[in-house]
Amino acid sequence: MNSSSLDWFFQGDAAMVPTNWRAMVLGLLIALACGHVVSWVYMLTHTGLSYSRSFVNALLLLPPIVCLVMMVLANNLVTAFGMMAVFAIVRFRNILRDTLDTTYILISLVIGMAVGTQRFASAILGCVIICLVMIYLWQTSYGSRHHYDLILNLHWTRSLQEMPELHRLLKRHSWKWLLASQRTHEGYEGTDLSFRLLLRNTDRLRDLLAEIGDLPGVSRVTTMPAEDQSEL
Repeated sequence: MNSSSLDWFFQGDAAMVPTNWRAMVLGLLIALACGHVVSWVYMLTHTGLSYSRSFVNALLLLPPIVCLVMMVLANNLVTAFGMMAVFAIVRFRNILRDTLDTTYILISLVIGMAVGTQRFASAILGCVIICLVMIYLWQTSYGSRHHYDLILNLHWTRSLQEMPELHRLLKRHSWKWLLASQRTHEGYEGTDLSFRLLLRNTDRLRDLLAEIGDLPGVSRVTTMPAEDQSEL
């Protein structure tokens, strides 16, 4: 790429407000770093059953995308109203259930706005940076968690004070286990329990299920793999 091509690229924004390229790149990198921090904290502190890897990816992507939005708007009230109108159309016509799908729509709209407001170089640079981040998220499976091997569901008809017997059995077969859910209902005998298990030996799963089935008060034992907790 010769010097004239570089000059065209860095002077390719024909908008009324000139672009500060150093500030733009620095802003995108800071936003990306902050998005990483927010997503890491979410992954570390999340304890519920409904964990979404795509939501974690969206937490990382949204700061640089919004940063690019603000750079495109650049105090331009007309552009801001135009963006609101476009979002209203997209929201009316489509209901996006995946958080990451929403971020793809958002970056597509921002790139279109950048080109439409004659910020050609901004559109190219922003598109390249965001797409590289998206490829990075895909290649590294960013946001995935593999803390447990097995989800074990069962019905416990005995008193909850007698559950240590079940806990000792789980501890004998698992490096780590977690009681993720405990449900009781008025007029309903017993308690529905859901455990997450990191097994000591996955080849001994049948032995674990046989021992649990032999425990008095245990019924309706079901299992499912927990290879990835990202969409529970």
